Amino acid sequence: MNPFNEKPMKIQDSFVDWSTLYCKSYDPREVDPYTKTRVILMNGTEYEAQWFSRQFSRHCNNQDIRRALAMTRRVEQQQQKQIAVTKPIDESILETTISYEQLAVDLTATLAQNEPDPYIKKALDFALLEDFDHLYRYADLLQMDMGVKAEELVGKYTEITPGRPTISEHRCPFDNIRYPMSAANSQLISKLNVGIITAAEQQTMNYYMNVAGFYDNSYGRRLYQEIGLIEEQHVSHYESLQDPNCTWLEMLLMHEYTECYLYYSCMQDETNDHLRPMWERHFAEEIAHLHNAAELLKTYENKEWQQVIPDGEFPKLLNFNSNIDYIREVLATTVRDTAVLENYSDVNNLPDDADFFAFQEKLNADVETVPSHIVIKKYIGKKGKDYRYETEENPVEELRDRKKDNTTVGRVKEKANLKA
Repeated sequence: MNPFNEKPMKIQDSFVDWSTLYCKSYDPREVDPYTKTRVILMNGTEYEAQWFSRQFSRHCNNQDIRRALAMTRRVEQQQQKQIAVTKPIDESILETTISYEQLAVDLTATLAQNEPDPYIKKALDFALLEDFDHLYRYADLLQMDMGVKAEELVGKYTEITPGRPTISEHRCPFDNIRYPMSAANSQLISKLNVGIITAAEQQTMNYYMNVAGFYDNSYGRRLYQEIGLIEEQHVSHYESLQDPNCTWLEMLLMHEYTECYLYYSCMQDETNDHLRPMWERHFAEEIAHLHNAAELLKTYENKEWQQVIPDGEFPKLLNFNSNIDYIREVLATTVRDTAVLENYSDVNNLPDDADFFAFQEKLNADVETVPSHIVIKKYIGKKGKDYRYETEENPVEELRDRKKDNTTVGRVKEKANLKA
């Protein structure tokens, strides 16, 4: 599929009435878990489209370009509004959060396995283990507060067991900035992967920023605070991989192409007969946005779309599948890694004066006040052991004890830990 070869509709023909805009929600008891992750992914994709367009408009002095952006932006707002209300009314904040983290885990694992650039792949694998641990923390809170087993919400596609402990994920902000890719020398799939994961993590960050204050007890509010800060790190981590040398119009073209790619992937992957027509309709609308972006690029920069996207054919489509074996392998081999400026290191190899240790001492000096630890400790105190869904025991020996939450893996040097 090459969306540049498709005949576009008129953008103005995308506008719909209220009865069309407010569509039927999915049934949380019957829908496949990956349908929920697609809804979250595309909601976040449209959010990214919105804020990129607004920033472009705020930094543009050409009224014709600003009007073109406004026209497309209104349609994409409409798309976002329609996608957002497919979430059912009776799905709680925390149940939705489980789907957010399942999306983060399985999307990241899928992108990593398809990523040809080893530096970008390492960035994906690194943050994967952190979102994996977030799923575990939220799942224990869900079972403790609502009596709901998260394994049922994730369809047993995704394991629920500790990853790199959330307490170990807090790093000096300097260490969350990666080297940017060169768009001219990077494969199309790499550009897509970075754009997709940036939008997805940004959506998660924004969700936690907004819902933390609405949770009904202090344990949950504090957990959202802590994990929301890690999601901020992840957005910095991923967005810094993008090429900062692209022009605004080149970035606009890539945004619209990414949306076409994702909607087409959703069309092919969707199992829900009610939602598939929505993906199809939005794909047709995005083709029009893509052609409009190509025209703007040609008119104002005298560039053909091929100078930005040499081959318009979609690479391998994105589809959601279980990644249990892959995640286990990454967990077993890299759980002790942390970031050091633009690279990574086993925490045991860091100098004692590393920024990581100074930041940890500032934030986590009293381990017993760290929200992600408090939730698991409280759950164990009530139930005798933590809540997990595992196909086999955790691949990291230190993370197998279900009666004690580990707060040292990836945070404390092993020799220092043994001495203590």
